[in-house]
Amino acid sequence: MFAFNHFNFNVLDLEKSLKFYEEALGLKEVRRKEAEDGSFILVYLGDGKSSFTLELTWLKDRTEKYDLGEEEFHLAFTTDHYEEAYRKHKEMGVILFENPEMGIYFIGDPDGYWIEIVPA
Repeated sequence: MFAFNHFNFNVLDLEKSLKFYEEALGLKEVRRKEAEDGSFILVYLGDGKSSFTLELTWLKDRTEKYDLGEEEFHLAFTTDHYEEAYRKHKEMGVILFENPEMGIYFIGDPDGYWIEIVPA
């Protein structure tokens, strides 16, 4: 038996990403690991409801955004306040794709990762 632990996104600007995830989704830092030589920082974000975390990996020597290519993956969040979330994300200008027929939409983080928003 296995249990979900975390999902990872590599980020270029850690502070910008931390601000985005807190503002857009209410995620908070739950733990951090920093390399002794300063070469990387791992920040784990939680939703305060589950034990699942999003790991943001920052690499010191990285100077450009990651090429996400044609990989088809995304992280999904549910909300009891879908319309309110939609308005907030619209105001933030982060909605990348809407699918009204399915009742979902996607937002993009500062590094181009897609996050699906689903009504509970």
